[in-house]
Amino acid sequence: MNTSAVRKFVASPAKGPEMRVLMWVRCIVFWAVLVFANLSDIAFAESLCSGIHVTVLNIRNSTGNVACALFESPVGFPAEYLSSATNIMVIKVRRAQARCDFLDIAPGTYALAVVHDENMNGKLDTNWLGIPTEGYGFSNDVTALFGAPSFSAASFLYNGQNLDLTIGLHY
Repeated sequence: MNTSAVRKFVASPAKGPEMRVLMWVRCIVFWAVLVFANLSDIAFAESLCSGIHVTVLNIRNSTGNVACALFESPVGFPAEYLSSATNIMVIKVRRAQARCDFLDIAPGTYALAVVHDENMNGKLDTNWLGIPTEGYGFSNDVTALFGAPSFSAASFLYNGQNLDLTIGLHY
């Protein structure tokens, strides 16, 4: 290889500042890509915490609250959710969406009941036949045919790790 070809390949002293600027820009772009690549981990850090994370779907409207009740026994399941649930989250509905996060939950067997309390009276309203007029849903997507499902039908095992559940409401 002749020396003129080598000289063309190696940056000349006149191009030195241009090369430094180019390397600086590449370095900034590299770090920006690393930061943006990790933003999803930062933004979703709450779902990385160990717990039971419940996404509530099929909410009819943004009126009222959604109550997510976590039961560890059949006592009061599901009708007495305000007084018998082990843990309960009552959250305002925003844009027909809701998410309940139960953190620091011990491993065990649990069941979930979700109620869309549109008039915020703290109970699942029914008509004169006893049919619910507000939205409701249960873990395992158990349906209520002739009354509320049993705790055992809606129960699931929780091992203490991160668990994501989805519950669709029925009206």
